[in-house]
Amino acid sequence: MKTSSFICLIFILSLSASLCTSNPKFSSQTDQIALFVFKGSITEDPLGALSSWNNSVHLCNWHGVTCGYRHRRVVELDLRSQRLAGHISPFIGNLSFLRSIYLQDNQFRGSIPQEISHLSRLRKLNISSNTLQGEIPSNLSLCLDLRIIHLSHNDLAGKIPAAFGFLSKLTFLSLSSNNLHGTIPPSLGNLSLLETIYLGTNNIEGTIPESIGHLRNLKLFGISVNNISSTVPPSLYNISTLTNLYMTNNKFIGSLPWDIGLTLSNLREFSVSDNQFTGRFPPSFSNASGMGALELSNNGLSGPVPVDLGRKMNDLVWLNLGFNNLGTGVAGEVSFVDSLSNCTKLRALGLQLNGFGGVLPNSITNLSTQLRSLVLGDNQFVGNIPTGISNYVNLLALGLEMNHLSGSIPFDIGMLQNLQGISLAENRLSGLIPESIGNLTQISNSICKTTI
Repeated sequence: MKTSSFICLIFILSLSASLCTSNPKFSSQTDQIALFVFKGSITEDPLGALSSWNNSVHLCNWHGVTCGYRHRRVVELDLRSQRLAGHISPFIGNLSFLRSIYLQDNQFRGSIPQEISHLSRLRKLNISSNTLQGEIPSNLSLCLDLRIIHLSHNDLAGKIPAAFGFLSKLTFLSLSSNNLHGTIPPSLGNLSLLETIYLGTNNIEGTIPESIGHLRNLKLFGISVNNISSTVPPSLYNISTLTNLYMTNNKFIGSLPWDIGLTLSNLREFSVSDNQFTGRFPPSFSNASGMGALELSNNGLSGPVPVDLGRKMNDLVWLNLGFNNLGTGVAGEVSFVDSLSNCTKLRALGLQLNGFGGVLPNSITNLSTQLRSLVLGDNQFVGNIPTGISNYVNLLALGLEMNHLSGSIPFDIGMLQNLQGISLAENRLSGLIPESIGNLTQISNSICKTTI
């Protein structure tokens, strides 16, 4: 039988089944026909995920299909990471008992079927990491039982549907890494159960609606890599449940609240790099004991950095304060490094281009042995390069360029055999480059210019 004839027959069967849905006798048959049409829309199935989808096997035993115990209707479709290619058939909307759709990490293309809005029982929708295009159907708001919407990493365009504000049970919304534009709908502030909002890497403009600050259960708010501007609503900084706040690479202005480490005491990751924030470094960050990543680089923040910054941050892994105005060139401005010795999980420290001065403190050699990146370039440091840097046997990148360092290059630097990049250019170093540098066989970007 030719493919076109087969599809035509399937359509006729489907139509007749849909006319009889009021009869329980045809309910499971309706599901079976819908899934057969879904299979017919698949153009590639390299792993044979749908090989069991045939009349010789009951549909409740098909791979990726879960049925309810009582009615034997399809309640879950889970075909994640099966390398499937093709379109998502509109007939998926006929699976009226469906509660969960997991189609992520495949190669589905085309648009999201409007017919998904027919699934009144749907709770979880995950079709992320595909190549879907078109706009997000606003009629998804008719699925009032939705808890999870995960559409990230596609090629979706258009605006975020304001109608999503009717999904009162929604707890997770991820639309990141698409081509969305427009603004963040204020209606999202109506979703009192919302815990996660991912909107990063789109073309979203405007401001953060004040209503977002009303989400008392919000734990993660991610809007990095957009064109959002203006100041951040003060109410956002008062959501005590927030653990992760990502706002990098936007156009925010204004200052960070001095008490942010107190009002957001549960913060684990805070990232606002590549914006236009100004004002003083908030001293209350010292109270954020659960902080794992603090990323403030490429703004206009001024110092001083509190001397006890890392005293309570036992879980700190990433600290990047580079490209700010935290220093004035006088001694003692990096005394906060002493407190970072408590951060035994620290892997990256960035203090570059801040105007810090004085001698590098000895404590710079007492940081975590897990350190992978130590970037101190483009400051006004003087004195010798501390020999204890050789303790960082896991170090991959070392940047000390564009300072006023003097003396010779320590022989022990050759012990950093995992080092992939080192920059010592534009200092006042003297003497010969030690032969031990030859042990750094993984170096790919070595600049060891000395001034004698």
